[in-house]
Formats: sequence, C-alpha cells, structure tokens
Amino acid sequence: MTFTLRPAAVLLSLCLAAVTATACSGGPDAGPAGSGGTGTCDPADVTLVGQVRNESNPYEASWLDGGDAFAASVGLQQQRLTYDGESTKQQEQIRQLLASGRTECMVLNVLPNGDSDTTPIVRAADAAGAYLVTQWNKPAELQPADYDRWISHITYDGVESGQQIAGSLFEAMGGSGGVIALQGVLDTAAAKDRFAGLEAALAANPGITLLDQQSANFSRAEALTVTETLLTKHGDAVKGIWAANDDMALGALQALEQAGRAGEVAVVGIDAVPDALTAIGESKMTATVSSDGPWQGGIGLAIGYCVATGELDMAQVAAEQRAFYAEQFLITEDNVADFQDPRTDAADFECANVFNRMAGPLT
Repeated sequence: MTFTLRPAAVLLSLCLAAVTATACSGGPDAGPAGSGGTGTCDPADVTLVGQVRNESNPYEASWLDGGDAFAASVGLQQQRLTYDGESTKQQEQIRQLLASGRTECMVLNVLPNGDSDTTPIVRAADAAGAYLVTQWNKPAELQPADYDRWISHITYDGVESGQQIAGSLFEAMGGSGGVIALQGVLDTAAAKDRFAGLEAALAANPGITLLDQQSANFSRAEALTVTETLLTKHGDAVKGIWAANDDMALGALQALEQAGRAGEVAVVGIDAVPDALTAIGESKMTATVSSDGPWQGGIGLAIGYCVATGELDMAQVAAEQRAFYAEQFLITEDNVADFQDPRTDAADFECANVFNRMAGPLT
C-alpha cells in the first residue's frame, strides 16, 4: 500500500528546515500541555509510533502496514511496537518510549490491550507531552476532552457489527439451528459489544439456539482448540459458528475441516483479513465486517501528525471528533471482490479530511 506525498507537508518541511531550536527540542515553539495541544513541530522531527498486540494477527499486521505507508508519505518511518497481548509488557513499552525524550513531537497510535490499560497510557502520554490517538478500548468514563494531548479515541459500533454477522449467519442457517460463539478478550469493549450484538440478534430470532459460548481471546490457535472441544460436546447440533474476529473464525474453519464437517457449518467473523476474504470468496465462510486495518494504522498517525505540526488546530477539533465511531462494512460473497484489493485513498489522510470516516460520536 502506498500513499501520495502531501504537497503541504513538503512545503512546511522546507519552510522549517532552517529552524535550529525546534518544538521537538522542548524550545519556546513547542505546544505544551495546557495550551490546547496544538504543536509547531518541524515535520521532519516528528516521531511516529504504532503499537498493537502482535503481527501474527493479520488484521493487526495490516494496521502497522498502514502506519508504515502513512509515515512514508510524509517522509518518515513508523516505529512498530508489539506487546504479545501482555498488559504489563505494553505499559513497559510505553514507559520506556516516553522516557527516551523528545516526546513533544512524538505521535502514538495505540491499541490498548484492554479497557483497564487505557488510563495509565493516557496519563503517561499526557504528562510527557506526547500526542496520542487510541483505538478500540477505553473505560466509558475516560474522555479525551479531559486531556490536552490525547487527541482522539476511535472505535467501531461493536453491537452493530456483532448483530450484522449474526444476521448473515442465521440467514445461512435457514433461520433455525444451534450456534456456538467464540468470544474475544473479555476485558475489551470490542468483545463485550460484539457479543451484545449477537445476543440482540438471538432475541430477534427465536429459531436459533445458542448452544455454548467461550472466549478464545481473538486467537486462531485458541479458537481451533475451543471449537474442537465444543464440536465434540455438541456434535451435529452445531449448525453455525459466530466468532468475534476473523482469526478465531479461521481457527474454527480449521477445526471443522479436521472434524470432516467443512461446508456443513456456517462461520462468520469480523476484521476482513485476507484469509477470511478468500474463504468468503470460496464459499467456506459466510461473512465478516471490515474496520479497514490499514486505514486505522494510518489515520491515528495522521491525526497526531497534523496536530503536532500545527496543520490541525486542536481548537478546531469538534467535541464529537474527540471520541467517535468510524465507518465499517459488512462483507459477504456478494461484495467480497470489492474488498480483496483494498486501496486506501491518500486524500483520507489530508489534514482537512482525517475525520471524514466518522460515523457518529461515541456516547
């Protein structure tokens, strides 16, 4: 994936190239916390950091790839961090990063491991003067508007996506039969909301029975093991598998193949990873929902970059843009070809457009 280098960024970099006491050195031009957060960093001195759980998850790998593409478009490199789903490791990475200095021109695009991990990350970044965008997980009471350097929190309507894939699953099952559900990491808003969407769909479809549900922690390997156990337990009563992400759905498909039941059980997931899109195109999987991982990886850095360089004034960032739902897309066999070769438009990352995919405020 590539983006076109923005002319505005090039011009601003040239204009500031001769500046010796930059905002990033903590000089008088810096936009300190308490001033509304808008910076005057030389674009060449901005540090871009993306942090996710791991790169073995293709969705999270695509997030970091999107961050790399944005960074390249403004002549920078992204520092890629992964913490293997370990909250302690994530916090230590953030602590070490912020202790390295030059934080007033640092931009962090972070996927907190769970809701409880967001608060210490936000407080540490704000205290260090680093610009922060978080995605997916945060406590409901924690608000970006209460901080100078926490620019935005981006998430997706998990209830909607969980309900959307459930609808496709139930339709593929003919409106009746038993399903098993594979939940994600339970201390995350995404897992909670997606399962609530499934529950809402079940309430509206009395012909469908939830036979069992168990967490597989968004992991393909864990989903394989859990699905094997649940298939043994419930046998032919299982007509559908609802998974809270594609990696688990793909693990479930593997378990079905090993059990000799491939093609007999409908499977759905969320994230639109390449293997899932291929499975949908081959009629092995029923549906998924795309939140556009490459866009997420790029947009978090783009928002921070625009504020750090002063191209986006924090005073002009509306209240609803501080915490919002972004657009998502239901993918089935009918439209999967449209998503198998995604092309992120470079215009999405222009400073005037970074909030264009906002679907509504997070309430």
